[in-house]
Amino acid sequence: MPSREADRYSEKDRAWVSEAIRLVDADANRSADTHLHVFPMPESTGVDLYLKDESVHPTGSLKHRLARSLFLYALCNGWIQEGTTVIEASSGSTAVSEAYFARMLGLPFVAVMPASTSPEKVELIEFYGGRCHFVERSGQIYGEAKRLAEETGGHYMDQFTYAERATDWRGNNNIAESIFGQLSLEHHPIPAWIVVGAGTGGTSATIGRYIRYQRHDTCVAVVDPENSAFFPAFEAADGDYSTGRPSRIEGIGRPRVEPSFVLGVVDRMIAVPDAASIAAMRFCSEVTGRLVGGSTGTNLWGSLRLAAEMRRTGVRGSIVTLLCDGGERYGNTYYDDGWLKRNGLDIAPYLETLESFASTGRWREPVR
Repeated sequence: MPSREADRYSEKDRAWVSEAIRLVDADANRSADTHLHVFPMPESTGVDLYLKDESVHPTGSLKHRLARSLFLYALCNGWIQEGTTVIEASSGSTAVSEAYFARMLGLPFVAVMPASTSPEKVELIEFYGGRCHFVERSGQIYGEAKRLAEETGGHYMDQFTYAERATDWRGNNNIAESIFGQLSLEHHPIPAWIVVGAGTGGTSATIGRYIRYQRHDTCVAVVDPENSAFFPAFEAADGDYSTGRPSRIEGIGRPRVEPSFVLGVVDRMIAVPDAASIAAMRFCSEVTGRLVGGSTGTNLWGSLRLAAEMRRTGVRGSIVTLLCDGGERYGNTYYDDGWLKRNGLDIAPYLETLESFASTGRWREPVR
C-alpha cells in the first residue's frame, strides 16, 4: 500500500498564527504590571489591605488578562485562523477585552449577552469593532453562542470552560505571581487571605493553584453575590448546583456552577448581599478617590469582614483583593440612586457598618 500524506495548514496559515501570537504578546510587553494600592485601614486592626488595580489594563478590567490568555490558547490549539469569526458568551467585560484583541488581529467578533447588559459595556464592545447579539435570558447565552459559531464556521471562545486552563497557574507572570512579587518588600509579604469574586472561576483557580504550588500559607476566599450558584454549591459540595437566576453584580456570580470554577482550591466562601456590594463600592470610591465597579465592592466587603475577624482573633497580617474595573461603566446603575430604588436596594445599613468599621476596626452586622 502506498504511503499517504495530508497537510492541515499551509505555510501561509502558520505564518499568520505566528504573527498573531507576536501581536498578542507585544500587547502584554507594552503593558506595565498593574498597581497594588494600600487601602487605608484602622490601625487597631493590625491588618494591611491591598487593592490590585486591574482597571488600568488597556481595556479597563481584570478580564483583559483572561481575554489575552484565551486568544493565545485558541491560537496555539489551532482553533483560530486568519478570518475566523470569534464568538463569546459574555455579560460585558470579557467581551470588551476580546473585541479589543479580535480587532488587533483583524478578526470579526460577536458577543452573545443578555439584553440587560449595561449600555456602557455595549458601547465599548462596539467601539472595538465587535457586534452584540442579545438574548432575553442569561441562561440562553451558552447555546446561542455555540449555535452562532456553528452557523458562521467560527470559534466559540467559551470563557466559562477554558478560563481555568488557558492561564499558566505555575507562574509566567500570572496575576498570582504578580501579587506575591509586589508584596515582597511589605511588612507581611505572604498574605493571610486573597479575596476574589468568581465569574468564570478562572482567577480563583489560578491564584489557588499557584499558592499551593509555591507552598504558601495564604488562604483563598471567594465572595459571591445574590442569585449566584457558586456559594450554595460550595456549601453543599455540589459542583452541579444551579439557581437559574442572573447576578445583578456584573462580572461575578453565575446562574450555574461554571466548568472553570474549581471548588478544591477555595478555602472559604462569603455570600454578599447586593446592597452590601454597592455600599462597599461607593465607600471604596469615596475613600480612595477612584471610581470602582460593583464586583470591587463585593471584594472589599468580604475583605473588611475578614480583617475584622483577624483583629478579633489577634491575627496580624495582610489581605489582598482586586479592583476589578472602573466605575465609569456603571453610571446608569450602581451609582444611580433611582436605579437602586427601582431595584429595591437600600444601601444605608451597609454604609453604616463600613463607616463604623473605618472608625473603630470592629465589625457590626447591618441592621436591616
